[in-house]
Amino acid sequence: MTEKNQYTMQDPREQYPLHNPKANDSQPEPALDKKLDPKADHGEESYQGAGRLKGRKALITGGDSGIGRAVAIAFAREGADVVINYLESEEKDGAETLKILKDTGQQAYSIVGDITDEKFCESLVQQAADKLGSIDILVNNAGKQQFVKELADLTTEQFQKTYATNIFAMFWITKAAVPLMPAGASIINTTSIQSYQPSPGLLDYSSTKGAITAFTKSLAKMLIEKGIRVNGVAPGPIWTPLQQSGGQPEEKLKEFGGQVPMGRAGQPAELAPMYVYLASQESSYVTAEIMGVTGGGHLP
Repeated sequence: MTEKNQYTMQDPREQYPLHNPKANDSQPEPALDKKLDPKADHGEESYQGAGRLKGRKALITGGDSGIGRAVAIAFAREGADVVINYLESEEKDGAETLKILKDTGQQAYSIVGDITDEKFCESLVQQAADKLGSIDILVNNAGKQQFVKELADLTTEQFQKTYATNIFAMFWITKAAVPLMPAGASIINTTSIQSYQPSPGLLDYSSTKGAITAFTKSLAKMLIEKGIRVNGVAPGPIWTPLQQSGGQPEEKLKEFGGQVPMGRAGQPAELAPMYVYLASQESSYVTAEIMGVTGGGHLP
């Protein structure tokens, strides 16, 4: 049987399972890919590189699991050296991802720490630049998502933590990185379909994603004068630990993603090629754009 990769033509509706019969088994935050059931596909077996990012140097936040892991794998297999960041509590996933990256033959490093701390964000960027020699791709991907049904139950603590993780950290890291980035560099921010079609119960999360979308477009117009492009990727329902650790109510996990026209949740591996495109010179005339990967639940 021929092994399938991202170039193999398939019916996209049937490329991955429609439903997750065991998906209502939640886990505490921050969740781990190690415990995710059913497992997500990050392209570990399927992603084949073609040298599209040869010689590039990338920093990826939230690179231990989910979308971040898939992007890191794709970047490394395309020839980039990579630094991933994650929390200390995510070390099991981070170590596994780092091994996959090093197996490509590229330089790969992890820097553990909490990006809700401004000083750490500044240190993260400098450490990454020191390890890689430079930074010419920045992927602001780390995110916090917790479902809260009633407004009265959404605490100030959670609201602030969500903004600190999703927005403030993006600002601090980008501000520190830009002076180190050459013309031709690319910044890619992970926003969400929630920016355009917010769900009840995700008030803090969806509003941060709206802010990321606006941040991306404004920053792109600011930085093009330096020759730096800035774009965003807006995923639809993607199966990651974020969903199983309180990002969705348990009763919705089995049918997660079933509402989009494709009828299923997406997998992290299905987003990675979009990040590769935006990081590469192939997208040289693309900036201030938000690219949707939504299974048909399209952006406006």
